[in-house]
Amino acid sequence: MDMMETIELKDIECQVKQVFKELLEAARLKPGQILVVGCSSSEIDSFKIGSHSNGDIGMAVYTALNEECRPLGIYLAAQCCEHLNRALILEEEAALKYGYEPVNVVPQLKAGGSFATAAYATLERPVAVEHIKAHAGIDIGDTLIGMHLKDVAVPVRIQTKEIGSAHVVCARTRPKFIGGIRARYDEENM
Repeated sequence: MDMMETIELKDIECQVKQVFKELLEAARLKPGQILVVGCSSSEIDSFKIGSHSNGDIGMAVYTALNEECRPLGIYLAAQCCEHLNRALILEEEAALKYGYEPVNVVPQLKAGGSFATAAYATLERPVAVEHIKAHAGIDIGDTLIGMHLKDVAVPVRIQTKEIGSAHVVCARTRPKFIGGIRARYDEENM
């Protein structure tokens, strides 16, 4: 039986929003910061990553995250699949703000993935970039987002462990600790 026969897109959207809210509480994202998300619609739909891209699932995940991020002023970066070297799709405004060099590629269902394709189709002025240093991240389906997080990533333990059938892992970042034995640290940045 196909997973989409047992899970509704609205259920996926609710799970995505719950994951976001749990991460937001721990990560304390601020307006203007970046959330990187990798998403395998295949894994959500009970298939092996990269084998059954589903545009409806990709759009459902993107829509749910966009509805949460946009009012908070958080930039959403959609990680493409390995066929595009895990490039990212985000608003041109964010790329300019952080000095990320745009590259020329347009994601598609089988080359970029359904989530990145949804982002490209929906963002006001989408651009692709090769590398970012995001402030927090959500990995849906073991897509390996770590390369796009700031240097000190901290795992965030959440209650919602799956979206559909996909494993979910979240991370926040913090500033590096520097100094020696006499150094003191700001508790707000731990």
